[in-house]
Amino acid sequence: MEDSTGSNPQSVGFTEKLKSWLSWSWTYVCFIWFGMVLIMIYVLWSPLKLQETLTSASVFLNTLTPKFYVALTGTSSLISGLILIFEWWYFRRYGTSFIEQVSVSHLRPLLGGVESSSSAGLFSSVNGETEPRPSVSECKVWRNPLNLFRGAEYNRYTWVTGKEPLTYYDMNLSAQDHQTFFTGDTQQLRPEDAVMQKAWRERNPQARIKAAHQAIEINHQCAAAYVLLAEEEATTIIEAERLFKKALSIAGKDTNLLVYIKRRLAMCARKLGRIKEAVKMMRDLMKEFPLLGMLNIHENLLEALLELQAYADVQAVLAKYDGTSKLKFLIFASPCLLRPILSFLLDISLPKSATICYTSALLKARAVSDKFSPEAASRRGLSTAEMNAVEAIHRAVEFNPHVPKYLLEMKSLILPPEHILKRGDSEAVAYAFFHLQHWKRAEGALNLLHCTWEGTFRIIPYPLEKGHLFYPYPGCTETADRELLPSFHEVSVYPKKELPFFILFTAGLCSFTAMLAMLTHQFPELMGVFAKAFFSTLFAPLGFFADKMESFMPSSFWHQLTRI
Repeated sequence: MEDSTGSNPQSVGFTEKLKSWLSWSWTYVCFIWFGMVLIMIYVLWSPLKLQETLTSASVFLNTLTPKFYVALTGTSSLISGLILIFEWWYFRRYGTSFIEQVSVSHLRPLLGGVESSSSAGLFSSVNGETEPRPSVSECKVWRNPLNLFRGAEYNRYTWVTGKEPLTYYDMNLSAQDHQTFFTGDTQQLRPEDAVMQKAWRERNPQARIKAAHQAIEINHQCAAAYVLLAEEEATTIIEAERLFKKALSIAGKDTNLLVYIKRRLAMCARKLGRIKEAVKMMRDLMKEFPLLGMLNIHENLLEALLELQAYADVQAVLAKYDGTSKLKFLIFASPCLLRPILSFLLDISLPKSATICYTSALLKARAVSDKFSPEAASRRGLSTAEMNAVEAIHRAVEFNPHVPKYLLEMKSLILPPEHILKRGDSEAVAYAFFHLQHWKRAEGALNLLHCTWEGTFRIIPYPLEKGHLFYPYPGCTETADRELLPSFHEVSVYPKKELPFFILFTAGLCSFTAMLAMLTHQFPELMGVFAKAFFSTLFAPLGFFADKMESFMPSSFWHQLTRI
């Protein structure tokens, strides 16, 4: 038994060496194959009468009219153009080349390579077994703290434009949230709760509204049913507020219902212009339920305070929920031995949000932006306050690089989704939708952002193996954002992907063959002379090689070899 176990490592090592040698040898197989083909052609030149075959082929090609070559080059141009269109569509939709994807997933294993997904997803443990490798940055989807009302806002957009602002994936996540939030705690569901649980799962809005009315008929004290009606049936914010107040009066002591209803009532007050009342409701809600920080109610509070232009209160909220400034001070004030530990704490201070990062940048930019001039700054250098503002902008852009294009109106805004991906395009849309007005209100803030935001990408290491202030930018944001954002929106991708090789290749091939078809049609005789000169030049090295082989090898050797 011991012998068998002792021989296993040797056999495994031999197998691995054999596999590595085979994968290494594949690199040179093409050259060996090409050399063998040349040798076989030379050896079989006389027995197979290749010279006569080439002569007859050249005679046949000379009898072809220029129309044949025009049709040939035109057909090849058409086929390569269709391939180019498909490759471009596939790249815009999925972010990769179809030919490249097929090559990597099917041909690479045959050539002895290892798929990247398998190598990235597994790692060897101490005992030699494979274990799943935990991802450094998971693309977790969060509830949008400022999500709109479906009936009063999202549906109105659909009525006007005919477009659906929410994806099925986004609405399905909301249904799961509501089902867990409102009916997940009770072990034995009441009849109205069972109806509501089915209502949240309904895909059709009218079916959900009908189920809510059925729940109210069963029990007039069903607060969850009024919540659904306020979200989806109410066509105005005033009507939604009335239904939420009705739900609040019968919610009882259900914590989940109370928090949700009070927050939505505060948002109704904010939308109806009663901003001070909304701020008071949000502050009371945060004091009453301090452990529910995961709901990000402070982001609603920040937006309302910015609307009031209460910048001192905004700074106080940021000081509580953004601890980066305190950690930075400790890093510079601490001994050298403690700096790596504190830098690690600074790095793991996620999850933050674009709202916190960009609001902090807005406050610092607002202090200097009214007098900021790029020309003057280039002559005299940046002051301390301007440097702090620029650093805050760089920090915000590193956290979410998609936001500046929306703030600077380089990309068109859409209605924000009900769920967002931190550091993704969905979060950028949600932030810019509510905060663009605050940046415009601060004189010169957008000008400072325009002059400095692109400098962030000179600080971040490339390739993005590590970040500067945060974790490296996750690579799964594009896929998740395409699920969260509607199809008519062009998803912002970071880092910007270069065009795949096969798209450039097919574009060049299509253009080249189309040019050949046009030239052959216009100048048939001249193109014939050019083609003969080109092929004679192309095959000149082969003829030179054959002559050298004839002079080097004895004729009897080739005769005996051909007989074999």
